Amino acid sequence: MVATLLARLADAVSRRRGAVVAVWIALLAGGAWFALHQTDHLSGGGWEVHGSESLQVSQLLDRFPGVTPPAFTLLVTGSSSEAVRRRLAEVAPVVHADPALGAGAPVYLDAGRAALVPVAYPKGTSAAIDEATRLRRELVQTGPRVQTRVLGEAAIWSNFQQVAKHQLARGEELGFPLILVILVAAFGTVVAAVAPVALGFASVLLSGAAIYWLSRAMELSVYVTNMASMIGIGVAVDYSLFIVNRYRGELAEGAEPDEALRRALATSGRAVVFSGATVAISLAGLFAIDVNGIRSLAVGAIVVVCISVLAATTLLPALLSRLGRNVDRLRVPLPWTAGGEAGGTFWTGWASRVMRRPWPFLLVATAAMLVLASPLLSMTTFNRGLNELPASSEVRAATERAMAIAGPGFAAPVHVVVRHGAPAVARRVAAVPGVVSVTKPVRSSDGKYWLVDARIAAQAESTPARRIVDRIRAAAGPGALLGGSTVFDENVERALVGGLWKILVFILGASFLVLMVLLRSLVLPLKAVLVNLLSVGAAYGVLVAVFQWGWADWTGYRSPGYVDTVVPALVLAVTFGLSMDYEVFLLTRIRERWLEHGDNERAVSEGLVRSARTITSAAAVMVAVFAAFSVAGSPALKELGVGLGTAILLDATVVRLVVVPAAMRLLGEWNWWLPGALSARRSPGRARAA
Repeated sequence: MVATLLARLADAVSRRRGAVVAVWIALLAGGAWFALHQTDHLSGGGWEVHGSESLQVSQLLDRFPGVTPPAFTLLVTGSSSEAVRRRLAEVAPVVHADPALGAGAPVYLDAGRAALVPVAYPKGTSAAIDEATRLRRELVQTGPRVQTRVLGEAAIWSNFQQVAKHQLARGEELGFPLILVILVAAFGTVVAAVAPVALGFASVLLSGAAIYWLSRAMELSVYVTNMASMIGIGVAVDYSLFIVNRYRGELAEGAEPDEALRRALATSGRAVVFSGATVAISLAGLFAIDVNGIRSLAVGAIVVVCISVLAATTLLPALLSRLGRNVDRLRVPLPWTAGGEAGGTFWTGWASRVMRRPWPFLLVATAAMLVLASPLLSMTTFNRGLNELPASSEVRAATERAMAIAGPGFAAPVHVVVRHGAPAVARRVAAVPGVVSVTKPVRSSDGKYWLVDARIAAQAESTPARRIVDRIRAAAGPGALLGGSTVFDENVERALVGGLWKILVFILGASFLVLMVLLRSLVLPLKAVLVNLLSVGAAYGVLVAVFQWGWADWTGYRSPGYVDTVVPALVLAVTFGLSMDYEVFLLTRIRERWLEHGDNERAVSEGLVRSARTITSAAAVMVAVFAAFSVAGSPALKELGVGLGTAILLDATVVRLVVVPAAMRLLGEWNWWLPGALSARRSPGRARAA
């Protein structure tokens, strides 16, 4: 059914290729401005956990008169106290110009040579980031005698928006040339290599425009642009590679260009549609976690995957129809491209060896993957938003200087909310080791609650801070609610890491159903989801070894000593989705051969030979993209890139080229088993696969 529809689509696009290309050009031209401004309305917030302790306290703070946690903190430092006071007098009119801002009394430090001014702002996170950008533009100053900076969470994300733009541009600058080189090496022709790169560019640009409009309607994380670009480039190029390679193969077998396009879209195009559906479903698994920040990343990634599938099934066929046999022009003579879809002698020999000795290949490969996965048992996750900025960035450097002057917990108190016994609670909390000072208890306007704020001697996003919070919790007693940055981070970590099983269950079930419909088998989908766990486990193991244990520190990289809290969930969802790309492509080729002649071992061997070079080329593209963004990206993006790059590299080599064919050789006819009424399928050997 899907194959027939895609074959008809190929005919329609071929007849109206000029109109199809014109529509895409219009979309790209109309979306260019919006793509360039896709970060304008993104948010650093959205990570609140519904029903969490920190969110309850945050909502209760509105009930306490005169207690408004500052959204920003102005840091003014100078060579003398007089210079600092003069600068504060200059700053005051700018702050007071916005009636929504409420500036508190300045706190003077370092003999008056530094001042911290808390500034309240009652609006949401997205508006606070915009306000932070305005304040930074109007107030930040570096002079010979005085310096002014804007601090706070909103200022961090305002600064990160600027940094993310540079990281995105740098990642794309590194990624696209690498992709072009890989595709030229894979195809042996420049024209065929340029088509997937053009599709990747078009998909990412249009996705950027979509992200802009989505960010106007819903809260999207500042991370969404880099993640969407990283995944979009790889997916769009891979999908195009599958179709272009099949089109060239059909031409090489003597088909006319129009017929070759029909066959390419009916076979590889069908695989692309199901692969895209599987990737989107895997990413939808992130919705199992009730945190808007992680869900917004899923939305951005799903959008770019859907646009990539649309481009691969409409724009690419139009371009191929226009090129015809010219797709093979500007050849680059490379020895490994001579075999075409037949695969060449290397892959023929490799498949023969795996088919002859399936048990040794399966056991050794599986054992190697399990060894790589073993470090995941000691994974420690953590979140430090400030570290997402480069050390030399404006807000991070100023925040670290403020910590040195005022103490590490200067702007992140621990809020303790109790119903009774507030004076005694305050005394017990004040005696806790690591607590610098506590405020006098403040009663809520409705008389139901009391608030005590504790300033701690540790940075809010740190392990020492969490230990102090644990001691404060014990001192406050049962019934007390704790809030603040440290408690917030703990709640987010518990939701993201503790919710991994929900994502896994959803992805396993959904992927199984999609593959069952595509492959008409129960055994192959079950095998697919199990071997994908090997890739995810190995990626987790490498993340722990590199970023937690510091095994790559000999290169000059300084590992943080933990894995970023958001990374495991993203690696799980994205790896499962992208791994299915190669699984679908490999198994559809094997199924085609099995339907042709009904010999399982021969079908596995032929399918492997015909798809191995395409799979390794597609994986090389993905790894190159992830490597580029790892080099150019923030610490969290670096971890995500390394995790995904490792997973895809191992999945496309060890798993798809060793574990899968060896397992299918051993399973024999059981590969194609489908019970009862579900088995209404075509018998092998009767016709070419649809």
